[in-house]
Amino acid sequence: MEVCDTWWQTETGAIMLASSPDATTPAGSMGRPVEGVTAAVLALGPNGRAAVTDGHVDEVATGEVGELAPSAGWPSMFHGYWNDPVRSAACFVDGWYLSADLVRRDTRGDYWYLGRADDVIASCGHRIGPGEIEAVLLKHPAVVDAAVVGEPDDVAGSIVVAHVSLAAGVTGDDALRAELLGRCRRQLGPSLTPRALSFHAHLQRTDSGKIIRRRYDPQQLA
Repeated sequence: MEVCDTWWQTETGAIMLASSPDATTPAGSMGRPVEGVTAAVLALGPNGRAAVTDGHVDEVATGEVGELAPSAGWPSMFHGYWNDPVRSAACFVDGWYLSADLVRRDTRGDYWYLGRADDVIASCGHRIGPGEIEAVLLKHPAVVDAAVVGEPDDVAGSIVVAHVSLAAGVTGDDALRAELLGRCRRQLGPSLTPRALSFHAHLQRTDSGKIIRRRYDPQQLA
């Protein structure tokens, strides 16, 4: 059985982007919009969401990080949030649905997921998506779960910190920590490598299976 990466939300009601089952999509990419769906990557404002000026938004250049925005009007599009017209109206701008998910689109047209806008870490002028760091950590056979967050720093603004849980029988020690951090540095570069990494018996998840990053994020706990 082939497993393909996709992107969708409860609000979209259906898969909007999907990787190709013929292995032409790079591993880790969400692929491209499915037939009948148009999507854009919108330029970000200071708050980390799509910048809206006089009701209009702009797309970013290829390779730049922005907010993923499908074109409004797909068949299963939701009409709004129950009893919340303000939040509902804010989701649709200039003909686009603002997903709050940050992505980049490569020269092939494939989309890469970086994380939720409120999860992105601002460090030394970089916008860092925790998802791509977590993906590298999870490829190590010793790692079962990973959560990457930003911790406040007077100089950098935030520093990247990783929290991982390990497979049964694996001991979290300094040697393994160095191995995991070295793996990140080789694959992602120094700016995306966590400054610290801690081991946990398990990482807390929601009922739907998503890791609760705020449990490990001092900026959200403050």
